Amino acid sequence: MLKTASPDIDSLRLLDDRLRWLSAWTIHNANHLRDSADGLKVGGHQASCASMTAIMAALYFHALGPNDKVAVKPHAGPVLHAIHYLLGSQNREQMENFRGFRGMQSYPSRTKDRIPVDFSTGSVGLGVAITAFASLIQDYLLAHGLMPAEEAGRMVALMGDAELDEGNIYECLIEAAKHDIRNCWWIIDYNRQSLDATTADRMFNRFDEIFASCGWRVVTLKYGKAMEAAFREKGGDALKAWIDAAGNADYAALTYLGGAAWRERLMKEAPATKPILDARDDDALAALMTNLGGHDLEALTEAFDACQDDVPTLFIAYTIKGFGLPFAGHKDNHAGLMNPGQIAALRSAMGIAEGEEWAPYAGLGGNSAAGVEALVQRSRIAQAKRERPWNVAPVPAIAPPEGAEQSTQAAFGRILLDLSRAGGALADRIVTTSPDVTVSTNLGAWVNQRGLFRRQELADIFAAAKIPSAQKWAGHAAGQHVELGIAENNLFLMLAAMGLAGDIFGARLFPIGTVYDPFIARGLDALNYACYQDARFLLVATPSGVTLGPEGGAHQSINPPLIALGQPGLRHYEPAFVDELAAMMEEAFRLMQAEDGESVYLRLTTRSIAQVERDSDGWKADALAGGYWLRRPAEGAEAAIVYSGAIAPEALAAWEALKDDVPGLGLLAVTSPDLLHRGWSARRGGRWTGQGSAPSHVEKLLAPLSRDAGLVTLLDGAPAALSWLGGVMGHRVSPLGLDRFGQTGSLPDLYRHYRLDVDAIVEAAAELFLD
Repeated sequence: MLKTASPDIDSLRLLDDRLRWLSAWTIHNANHLRDSADGLKVGGHQASCASMTAIMAALYFHALGPNDKVAVKPHAGPVLHAIHYLLGSQNREQMENFRGFRGMQSYPSRTKDRIPVDFSTGSVGLGVAITAFASLIQDYLLAHGLMPAEEAGRMVALMGDAELDEGNIYECLIEAAKHDIRNCWWIIDYNRQSLDATTADRMFNRFDEIFASCGWRVVTLKYGKAMEAAFREKGGDALKAWIDAAGNADYAALTYLGGAAWRERLMKEAPATKPILDARDDDALAALMTNLGGHDLEALTEAFDACQDDVPTLFIAYTIKGFGLPFAGHKDNHAGLMNPGQIAALRSAMGIAEGEEWAPYAGLGGNSAAGVEALVQRSRIAQAKRERPWNVAPVPAIAPPEGAEQSTQAAFGRILLDLSRAGGALADRIVTTSPDVTVSTNLGAWVNQRGLFRRQELADIFAAAKIPSAQKWAGHAAGQHVELGIAENNLFLMLAAMGLAGDIFGARLFPIGTVYDPFIARGLDALNYACYQDARFLLVATPSGVTLGPEGGAHQSINPPLIALGQPGLRHYEPAFVDELAAMMEEAFRLMQAEDGESVYLRLTTRSIAQVERDSDGWKADALAGGYWLRRPAEGAEAAIVYSGAIAPEALAAWEALKDDVPGLGLLAVTSPDLLHRGWSARRGGRWTGQGSAPSHVEKLLAPLSRDAGLVTLLDGAPAALSWLGGVMGHRVSPLGLDRFGQTGSLPDLYRHYRLDVDAIVEAAAELFLD
């Protein structure tokens, strides 16, 4: 006998139905009822929503506490909005404008959706992994006394089973194990279907051991309560054995075909199940065979209630893709849409009157509606977005380190050390991280001062053994550096979690991550994901270009300046001199806590160069805006040399060599190709909106030059990062830079080979100006 469900379970089942209906109707409305201006399919994922509705009903209206944070499977976004629609924190206008301009987004978005979204999702697997890093950051904040213990919560990820093919999941899993994360749930919607096919059977026999070996508890929700009851009937052992042996494709196909197909297959392959089959008609048999754990509210709530400790837990919830919809189990249902006849049949089956489709509790009787509404009102989840904590720490003036010759990488390390020694609110909220390049990116002194973050004490064994080392790294709860393994994807997910600490936990941090410049590309998807959420951090990429010299092409970077040009939410600076670097770090700390701010990427170098003498600070504002004249041109000058970053000595030497032959020759230091391009592009676009009257910074910089002037542009990177400057005023350009993979060698050899030396600059100038 099935035990009688509690009133809450009955209400949760009705909520499951409501979420399935509202998500399906939202997608149907966008594709079949709303006017289309372009005739294109709007899309949506009715089947992917339907497989998640019971899980999300059990979570949001039973299991979640007020401080729990959830990354919702991208294709279940409409279910999340349906939940907030029932709560009253989402309106009908937004629901009707699903995937429309300024309507609810295709996938949950922290910045673009009006409802509270804890983590943006959409780039497959990244929404899962960030929850583990957010769990670690919550522990960091608790250990540093930056948030009250009573405000701690659990980090939850809802994922499709196909997301487990993503490599970043396992990179994250390994890192999470190193740091002994806790208070994290990952819930797999194991519907056994992906976009193109049913998912592979054999891997799900291994996930238990993969996760268990990393310290996770694994809870498998395969059977619903009705199915478990059937196992106790005569023939139940045979039924269970057949279900456990059935392949994913078989199970999906039989689900679509229905009760008669189930009966025929079971009689053929498991005849001992006949008593169970005889006791049920085809509809009842189909209901039994699809009563999987991920759709059973009793099974789900019991499982969630049993895991209330802080052990990281993986729930494998077996589901049916498209559960309760006419194409449930069909291999093509991923992006499938119900047609008008099918949605009308579903509406009728749910007792919803035509015209009442958007009513929150349509189709429910009075007593049932009251119970469901009462359960919804008891939900403990946040119903409004948290206010962002702007300006939590004053930014002190940062003095450039002293020294006639310095590299920007070394100066970065010294500036951090000075901040650490000075202390204060900013220094105490800085948290650094690096994927096993802490020492080689000059973070070592900071870590010596501030320590590694560990929840449990970690002794420095080498120091205890009196083995001399410059690195004295003890691990403790007050540490301010999180050391990562060699996985750049994890670096950017960690920076995303750190950079969202204020939004998620109410306690802003100032994250600084260091990485070798060429390896930005290895974590580019996660970097874009972090910027899309408006996470705020400082990325220090060093060393860069062929200036790295003997390391060779595998460690030399070419295209990061182009990446920065195209990456929203990330400001690129490339300083040549350490006073520029100091100003840019001040600006980065300001931008991290400004309402209209963004993250900052510094491209630094190990090359030690002679510092320039300054008469005043007049250059600084222009440098922070993207560029300034290191040697101002004469009015109407016919030429300028334009450089960025480490090539400053060659640019200066070439200017000295050419200044007598090219009267009024200018020398322009471009500190941010990114900012200059943004300003110019905005000015051009602003012409059509009435906002483009003021010249952009780059136009003002180039204005002294003759309209017929020529520019020699050079940087230790892709030449296209600067060559576009010719389009601003119509100047001729001779671009120098890297356009092929580097090789080992000394700097003179490499600069000569790649045409970055003084002779190359002079030759390029001669082609433009002296012919």
